[in-house]
Amino acid sequence: MSPSYLSSPARRPGLSRTEAALLGLAVLLAALALFGPVLPASVHQHDFADQRVLWGIPCAIDVLSNLPFAAAGVWGLWWLRGVERRAIDGASRAGAHLFFAGLVFTAIGSTLYHLLPNDAGLLWDRLGMVLPFAGLLGLAAAGRVSSRAGWAAMGAVLLAGPAAVLWWWHTANLLPWAVVQLGGMLVVLVLALLPRRAGTLPVHLGAVIAMYGLAKLFEAADHAVFDATAQWVSGHSLKHVLAAGAAWPVLMAVEALRHKATTGTMFIIRTGQNGAHTVGVARTVRAGTCQNTATAPVAATGAAATADPSATRRNA
Repeated sequence: MSPSYLSSPARRPGLSRTEAALLGLAVLLAALALFGPVLPASVHQHDFADQRVLWGIPCAIDVLSNLPFAAAGVWGLWWLRGVERRAIDGASRAGAHLFFAGLVFTAIGSTLYHLLPNDAGLLWDRLGMVLPFAGLLGLAAAGRVSSRAGWAAMGAVLLAGPAAVLWWWHTANLLPWAVVQLGGMLVVLVLALLPRRAGTLPVHLGAVIAMYGLAKLFEAADHAVFDATAQWVSGHSLKHVLAAGAAWPVLMAVEALRHKATTGTMFIIRTGQNGAHTVGVARTVRAGTCQNTATAPVAATGAAATADPSATRRNA
């Protein structure tokens, strides 16, 4: 083996077919956002159905219905603390943290917006939504394509999302933001059709998309739902609850890894003198602690094997 071969740097592998396809889809979405037709925002975008004031809170139900976002985010961040680092790859862990932290920021931004619905509040609302979108897309790409695809997807959304929001703020063109939001969900839907990679967070992406799609339907039917429920609850309030429910499959995936890490497992350690005799010891590992218990049949075998043969003859 030549010295030049030993000193040559390792080459990074090129793009796989799925990575190239994902990159091509991202380029198409970027082209649509940049060169597509202008999409003006609705003049009634702040005209929500439920304007009731409760306990001194304006638009109270639309405001309070953001609490599930915060609860899911805090819950997820807490559960992630119990997942061993080696259980999932770095991109999946980063995506999960970004997703759950983003839910907390979404709750804050949406609450501020619904207290006084206007364009300034909507700006912060949408900026907060960028974070969970980036985390979810990163989870999907890392879980179905590759770890570097997950990192790239998160970075792309974290760059494109704020740019799209600021573009809407300055030009009133909503198309780039629609591409980030709905186009990103389209990418997740496509990735859900691929098999999951080992060592990633086992998120049921189809369930996430189903919950999010249902939430968008209720958002579009805000006034219709309010009238159909005798003005008890509006479609937009239910949209908040359903969109927060889209975090449930991610929470369950994290809980599955936590449960695997904390469930006791049994294994046998073989010991003995020079390998001539072996004694089985059952060790239970639970939540990072070890307890040794000798199993009766194996211990009895070991005791018989190490007994003094002369004692046996005397007893006979």
